[in-house]
Amino acid sequence: MTIERIESNDRMSKVVKHNGTLYLCGQTASAPEWDITEQTQRCLDKVDALLTDNGSDRNKLLSVTIYVRDMKDFAAMNAVWDAWVAGCEKPARACVEARMARPELLVEFSVIAAQ
Repeated sequence: MTIERIESNDRMSKVVKHNGTLYLCGQTASAPEWDITEQTQRCLDKVDALLTDNGSDRNKLLSVTIYVRDMKDFAAMNAVWDAWVAGCEKPARACVEARMARPELLVEFSVIAAQ
């Protein structure tokens, strides 16, 4: 059994590969001026890049957990998500309201995908 850890530091790895499955660390994107729409799109762009760099794509998503700071942003986040997964196989998904690590973070995506 081989486990490959990519871009590891003292706290975490950006990607872990195991038995043809990719586990991405939580993807965030924030700037004080970015709203939920901008943050969601930038997070999903990062997910796309990590999947591509590791031999996968949106059609191979298995599970996505989405953390939003405030459920008032649920509809706006979903609008970006729905456009992103349009025409793709849909993963299992959960979305929860959560306190974030920094106050400017509005959304975070935790992704598991097949290679």
